[in-house]
Amino acid sequence: MPRIILGISAFYHDSAAALAVDGEIVFGMHEERFTRVKHDPSFPGNSVLACLGQGGLRLPAGKPLSLEDLDAVVYYEKPLLKFERLLETQYALAPRGVRQFAAAMPVWIKEKLLLKKLLRDKLSELGLPGAPGVKLLFPEHHLSHAASAFYPSPFEEAAILTVDGVGEWATGLVGHGRGKDIEVLREQRFPHSLGLLYSAFTYYTGFRVNSGEYKLMGLAPYGNSGSIGVKKIKEKIYSALVDVKPDGSLRLNQDYFDYAVGLRMVNDAKWTELFGLPARVPEAALNQDYCDMALAIQEVTEEVVLRLAREAKRLTGSRNLCLAGGVALNCVANGRLLRENIFDDVWIQPAAGDAGGALGAALAAHHIYFGGPRAGGGKDRMRGALLGAEYPEADALVMAAARGAVFERLTDEELCDKTAELLEGGAVVGWHQGREEWGPRALGNRSILGDARSPEMQKKLNLKIKNRESFRPFAPSVLAEDAAEYFCRGFASPYMLLTDHVRPDRRKPLPEDYASRQPLDKLYFQRSDIPAVTHLDYSARVQTVHADANPRYHKLISAFKKRTGCGLIVNTSFNVRGEPIVSTPEDAYLCFMRTEMDHLVIGNLLFDKKAQPAAGKKI
Repeated sequence: MPRIILGISAFYHDSAAALAVDGEIVFGMHEERFTRVKHDPSFPGNSVLACLGQGGLRLPAGKPLSLEDLDAVVYYEKPLLKFERLLETQYALAPRGVRQFAAAMPVWIKEKLLLKKLLRDKLSELGLPGAPGVKLLFPEHHLSHAASAFYPSPFEEAAILTVDGVGEWATGLVGHGRGKDIEVLREQRFPHSLGLLYSAFTYYTGFRVNSGEYKLMGLAPYGNSGSIGVKKIKEKIYSALVDVKPDGSLRLNQDYFDYAVGLRMVNDAKWTELFGLPARVPEAALNQDYCDMALAIQEVTEEVVLRLAREAKRLTGSRNLCLAGGVALNCVANGRLLRENIFDDVWIQPAAGDAGGALGAALAAHHIYFGGPRAGGGKDRMRGALLGAEYPEADALVMAAARGAVFERLTDEELCDKTAELLEGGAVVGWHQGREEWGPRALGNRSILGDARSPEMQKKLNLKIKNRESFRPFAPSVLAEDAAEYFCRGFASPYMLLTDHVRPDRRKPLPEDYASRQPLDKLYFQRSDIPAVTHLDYSARVQTVHADANPRYHKLISAFKKRTGCGLIVNTSFNVRGEPIVSTPEDAYLCFMRTEMDHLVIGNLLFDKKAQPAAGKKI
């Protein structure tokens, strides 16, 4: 019988479940896609049922999987170690935070200290046999991250770097993966954390912690690079907030932070005194000071990541690096890391945050606890990160009938040509296809698409479709074989986790000294023929589309290239601000009708907004 393991992350943010069979990733879902609650922290009951029911695996008798068929259910961290950290931190910093500590204790005593019972109770509530007897395992938080990065990677051997806010005690680790084994070489420990430092600035610039960090990253290019203002902020960060060692380890001055024992990230009064700038009120206007602050902390973060990477290289001697943890979602830092050529190759877990811990926990149990062998072959084993639910055409037809929706059914041959024609004409198209993506990025199966050549497309998508901040950039999906034609480095980036610089004229060769131009020569990078995906600093968060990983999406972009000569389109996640990415055909249609999208494609069904009976009405 195959070894079947279910991984779970829950009770903090981005809960998820993932199923692994003999060390192969079969299925994975984020709970938010079912509940429609962004970053849902609740027990992922819907995701567990989806893993068991839609995981593509059936037992010889033909019945769906149940809990009694599993070798283990694996939770992504150790709750008792986390409780130990809570107690010791309170003891060390008392009397600060006594009220918060007292408020937290009942939850720990009633639930979190009894997590085994809580998990069994939650599994039993799903109505599946086998919950009382299922084996429960608890790897450490950062081991789950490390496993999620190394085991699906194409490397037989690699350095591993995980960086986030905090797990139990660790806030990051350097490890070495070899075959089926992971060796932890070094840890950074709480309360000293690069992830929490970045989140502190996320809060101070007016964005929500644990969800707005990517907004802070997108805001950074609006800072004045090389200016006195940015230099002064960085000097204050290094002199008052954080001491960074040459090996990337760091210490945060806890006089300026409240996250260890309080309910806020920082001591607002001390930060205001330090920077001469109060915390920005969410949704308030963004002035240059906050833009400069965003750039300063982004540059500090990149410098720390580079030091950590060099230390990982020194400790392991490896030519390869695997990354996970929330900080690994900082695609600007990732792009900088790749450009520095510290490692020959870098691989990043698409769900680098806590949701990915569910997948890593399952893989860690298979390879480390059970000693299962690791498949060879030197290939990326994430299946293009298309690990989620897929809905048959029948579901879309039922939805359309219930909504009175009008559609046209296209053949496979017609679908991509017709959609490419619409994109060429300036339309914004919702694109709902196949299995949904694992991780926070839409990769061409739950995407909103547009023409990257249009100077108006970015504004249209931000204000009329996504309802989000105007400064935020959009990503290009480019044919993998054409990436070097549009971007300076042209590296593979299948999961939209790396930035590259847009080539201003793809018909001309790059200057020989391009790599050494820091900061970039603004005269050289003063124009772009794909303005909708070119950020203020001439960068783009690139997704390379590979024919073997997503053949239909590759075919669509190829059809667009045949019509226009451009092998690249705009790709943004299929959702609006504050909502998770759509999952079902119903989700997709409702989002389509509530925005100014022009067309919707679900499988082979094409919906024209103007033809819908509810067009112009709020639904």
